[in-house]
Amino acid sequence: MTTALPSHTTDEVRALLEPPGRSLLHELGHGLGGPYHALFPRRFDANAAAFREAFASAGVDGRVYYAKKANKASVFVERAAVAGLGVDVASHGELREALAAGVRGTDLVITGPAKDAHLLRVSVLHGALIAVDALDELDHVLALARELDRTAQVLLRLLPPGQPHSRFGLDDTETATALGRCRTGHVDLAGFSFHLSGYDIQERADLAARAVRLCAHARTLGLRADRVSVGGGFAVDYVGADDWRRFHESTRPEHFHRNKTFSGYYPYHSPVAGADALAALLASTPADETSSLADLVRQAGVTLLVEPGRALLDQAGCSVFRVQGVKERDGYDILTVDGSSLSLSEQWFESEFLPDPVVVPADRADLADAGPYPACVGAATCLESDLLTWRKIPFPVRPATGDLLVYLNTAGYQMDSNESPFHELPLPPKVVVEPPAHDSPSVRPRWRLDRHP
Repeated sequence: MTTALPSHTTDEVRALLEPPGRSLLHELGHGLGGPYHALFPRRFDANAAAFREAFASAGVDGRVYYAKKANKASVFVERAAVAGLGVDVASHGELREALAAGVRGTDLVITGPAKDAHLLRVSVLHGALIAVDALDELDHVLALARELDRTAQVLLRLLPPGQPHSRFGLDDTETATALGRCRTGHVDLAGFSFHLSGYDIQERADLAARAVRLCAHARTLGLRADRVSVGGGFAVDYVGADDWRRFHESTRPEHFHRNKTFSGYYPYHSPVAGADALAALLASTPADETSSLADLVRQAGVTLLVEPGRALLDQAGCSVFRVQGVKERDGYDILTVDGSSLSLSEQWFESEFLPDPVVVPADRADLADAGPYPACVGAATCLESDLLTWRKIPFPVRPATGDLLVYLNTAGYQMDSNESPFHELPLPPKVVVEPPAHDSPSVRPRWRLDRHP
């Protein structure tokens, strides 16, 4: 049988999983008539504060931009606006949502490849920082700025040297050409940006140092060049080190429904994660340097920008499904819940969201703890491949119809990256859960529906 892989969680969530708090989860499921996502904005606030503290502790002038694509909920971008964070957007819809939430245009960074004309036009009008991905896009920005008689604020996105076949960013020759075009007026070169796949801190430090050196070169050409964005890519630690090790050591195909195999998984355990990963990045020494990245940034008078999404949403939400049926098959149960796997978006990457869901039983008399009771989790659709969890989870109690399954820590990318109303099943609504108005253990948390349509 597969080993358990319990998720890290918080006191706020634990209070909802146990009596009397669990009654709220069941009432929300009944009232909303299906699965839903619960959001915890105070965790977002705490994560943002931790990133800011990492900059402050290192003595670095830094700016945190929330990567809005990580979750469509309005509440997080609203909290970003109140906290004075920047927001990273990659579409006109995301830009509109950010502005509506109170984020100033000058606090936006516009990312993504080959941005459409309307997005670029509005970005120039609002003074947003545009990460330019290609020479033709730079020409488009320049033409718009001249037409509008505005000065466009741009970063030049660099092609990472370790990813020569990436479709994103400018190579060395293109970067040199772009610097020449930025000297022609109607554009203010703020600096450089990059995005890396994976979580290698040394690789990120090396490229950041290169971008700092490029800032120095750009200044010799009369350009401002005082900012470097290192993008996102700050890991989240979902499960404990020993549990993650045991999972890898013991897992075999027969631990999954129909002997399902995957080519790889997200690194659900990371010993250095979130704001700690930023602190480690600032303290690291880039290749061919003798000083830390923090020292290089300070000496160069550069502001370092980060664009975390998943890491700002660590522990800021969970996803709740109701068990609609239980079927025994080949010595384990197949649970069917009132939703689809498209609401756990790790499947988008041909993988699986591995941390164990938690059973929140309905009021029933047959509870026993003589488990484990292995079960996989299927969706309420007609597709064999539509499973939320292929792994045979070793549940401590046997799930039954009417129970809830709560997938913890799903706010970062899991909730809505590829949701679809397949079979006309409604998309799970998002519920904002906040502390009670009065600090009393007998008062339940307050909740409201998120404002995102």
